[in-house]
Amino acid sequence: MAIMPITDSLFLLAESREHPMHVGGLQLYELPEGAGPDYVSELHRELVGAVDVRPLFRRRPMNPVSSLGQVAWMNDDDLDLEYHVRLSALPRPGRVRELLELTSRLHGSLLDRHRPLWEFTLIEGLEGNRFATYAKVHHSLLDGVSALRLLQKSLSPDPDERDMRPIWSPKVRTDASNRRVEADGAPPFQVLRAAATAVREIAGLGPTAVKVINDAFREQSAMLAFKAPKSIFNVPITGARRFAAQGWPLERIKTVRKAVSGATLNDVMLAMCSGALRRYLIELDALPEKPLVAAIPMSLRTDTARAATEGTVGGNAVGIILCNLATDVDDPAVRLAEIRASMLKGKEVYQGLSQLQVTALSAIPMAPLAIATIPGALRITPATFNLLISNVPGPHSPLYWNGARMTGVYPLSIPYEGQALNITVTTYAGNLQFGLTGCRRSVPHLQRLLTHLEDSLSELEKAVAG
Repeated sequence: MAIMPITDSLFLLAESREHPMHVGGLQLYELPEGAGPDYVSELHRELVGAVDVRPLFRRRPMNPVSSLGQVAWMNDDDLDLEYHVRLSALPRPGRVRELLELTSRLHGSLLDRHRPLWEFTLIEGLEGNRFATYAKVHHSLLDGVSALRLLQKSLSPDPDERDMRPIWSPKVRTDASNRRVEADGAPPFQVLRAAATAVREIAGLGPTAVKVINDAFREQSAMLAFKAPKSIFNVPITGARRFAAQGWPLERIKTVRKAVSGATLNDVMLAMCSGALRRYLIELDALPEKPLVAAIPMSLRTDTARAATEGTVGGNAVGIILCNLATDVDDPAVRLAEIRASMLKGKEVYQGLSQLQVTALSAIPMAPLAIATIPGALRITPATFNLLISNVPGPHSPLYWNGARMTGVYPLSIPYEGQALNITVTTYAGNLQFGLTGCRRSVPHLQRLLTHLEDSLSELEKAVAG
């Protein structure tokens, strides 16, 4: 048995049929040279025959129907890989449209808590001599950064390498201590030391929290909690999902960034989203007078922290910055400037704080998400933000899975009650790749946002060129 960190257990406590709490990823691959018509089905047979399974992928909640299931993990010693690793096929003509529709349905179903909380689907029948994979894992096990890191470890920059294992079945390691850390959590002395550190840091939150909260309410650009307008995204949601995805050349985003002093790639990405959301809401006659506010998760994983926990790939380490998206502004250059200023102010708030302190303070704007699940609470609870927008850095060079070149990787995330749309972005091989996950009922014509993202980037390019 392993005790579950509170940040992980909260994702289990918050889950219901209307609120699945898993993240996912859609990967597109080119069939390797010489692949026959049964390549994908043969690959499926190989995957379900894997013997070694990473301990993280054997974890399931202990006594999942009781409260103990939200505070402790147990290992599943009778893992049924044929349940977790699945084979599916697209209807003809096998376009990306059919692929996204299938992915939407797969992402809307709950994971079984009586089993380890992950599923992997191989998808054949995709046009263009390609196949796809869709993986989902409960957020209590992995955050987006951890999931992408595991994916990278299962791939190779060498197209000729043929010994790459799937994410749940890594190469066998002989270091018993590392295997023990991953299976059972940190050794006892590390747990005690971490607990003592946590007590000291929490004790320091009193005056820190007062200062930050005062700053948040005094200056809207610092932490815009409870300042967000009501929008069509801040409504009750269902468990059904719709997913849209597309990539843009990273060089286009870099060109805009270089033209604006001090801007980051993340600022330009947010400006793309802002312009697209503005166009989308105007099209629906639903643009609020006040600017939309986005919650921007920031990874708290540092190189030092990774080195200290080598072998521990699960869990969550995320803080939140609230950003003014300036959707009330018509000029794209002014919008970008306001977004940049808002992000800088949000980062300044957290300077000098520990990971635990940032996590605790980030819970302030997130707290209403839990309250919103209470019947009727959404109507009286002020919106702390309008949607989540995440940016998860990915690999810079093309990667291969046993000779199959990965041509795209698109993240799927979690819409919450009162937060019907989630935008998650990752970088891969010179492209910025967007995954839009929305409540199927509450976010109409989600795919139109892809067109608006292109239009938004084009107007940014013209604005900075002028």
